[in-house]
Amino acid sequence: MTKNDEEGLLSGITVLDMSQFLAGPMAALRLGDLGARVIKIERPDGGDLCRRLYLSDTEIGGDSTLFHAINRGKESFAVNMKDESDLQELRALIAKADVVIQNFRPGVIERLGLDYASVAAINPRIVYGSITGYGPDNEWRHFPGQDLLAQARSGAMWLNGEANDGPVPFGLAVADMLAGNLLVQAILAGLVRRGVTGRGVHVETSLLEAMVDFQFEVLTTHLNDGGRLPQKSAVRNAHAYLAAPYGVYSCADGWLAIAMMPLAKLAPLLDLPALADYTPDDAFQRRDEIKTMIASRLQEKTAQQWLAILEPADIWAAEVLDWPKLLQTTAFRQLDMLQTVTRYDGTSVRTTASPIRVNGVRAKNGLAAPTIGGQSEKVRAEFLR
Repeated sequence: MTKNDEEGLLSGITVLDMSQFLAGPMAALRLGDLGARVIKIERPDGGDLCRRLYLSDTEIGGDSTLFHAINRGKESFAVNMKDESDLQELRALIAKADVVIQNFRPGVIERLGLDYASVAAINPRIVYGSITGYGPDNEWRHFPGQDLLAQARSGAMWLNGEANDGPVPFGLAVADMLAGNLLVQAILAGLVRRGVTGRGVHVETSLLEAMVDFQFEVLTTHLNDGGRLPQKSAVRNAHAYLAAPYGVYSCADGWLAIAMMPLAKLAPLLDLPALADYTPDDAFQRRDEIKTMIASRLQEKTAQQWLAILEPADIWAAEVLDWPKLLQTTAFRQLDMLQTVTRYDGTSVRTTASPIRVNGVRAKNGLAAPTIGGQSEKVRAEFLR
């Protein structure tokens, strides 16, 4: 189904996306998936720096695949922030918008005269969302707000990998994505509040706050058990705080993930009667020993052979799929989470669709990410004349 703007839950809401890279644009993308109109505010000389941030050597229509993924369905309005006439146009747009998203470094947005206080003076109903690297006021505020650096400062890298690996970063820009999702939640709450009070609000988060919140479960354990550091398993570690058999194991032809499961239940299925002798305390304290035993046994059969044994017994296990295998599964195809989006110049991109379904329907917008200022004249004609 192709999305009609009139059908979206946020139909009638106009979002000005003044952010770059991933966290802010990702928040704007999700609001667009929910039906909002998203106008991307970009510099005329190069636009969003993410246009040239390549995940690989692949570009499409002159822009990175990363930019296409994060900015599908948006319009682009070019603004030179150093030109007063351009800023006047932007302020006029702000007067008619519902949401503004920005992720400038602390201090920059104030110098531009586009901070919340200034914007609220133009439009008291605006819901203004800010993302920074580490917060607007603390001593880290001027450090680069980059995903890997935020991961490094958050403590989360010490949860990944195995005991002897040292800190291991996530293989995704999780700080950016988590912060973007938190901002979406806050903006939606802000729109609800505005509907009740008629007044706008400033909502904000940071990459660091998102990473700390991401760890709330295990960090709570750390804060309440004498400050002990997480102890990663040296064998097939998957979670520093969970006991054996929790982990990912190699089989004869691939990999198998096994989640929380009583060892006594697993013992006969793996033909490892010794597993039944371990206590629940042993399952954590002696987990490397136990997981070594399990790992050795699982290498004797293929992943599918093991699943044929484990799944009927209600063992929580799954084959570890790579992207080609995932895309070939019937279950994934039934989700219908991929789409081809096309730009006005014919440039097409195969990408993901919204992860949200409304009344059983996944909205799809067939528009690809815009060229720099591609809709400037259209926006001027609609909002500024």
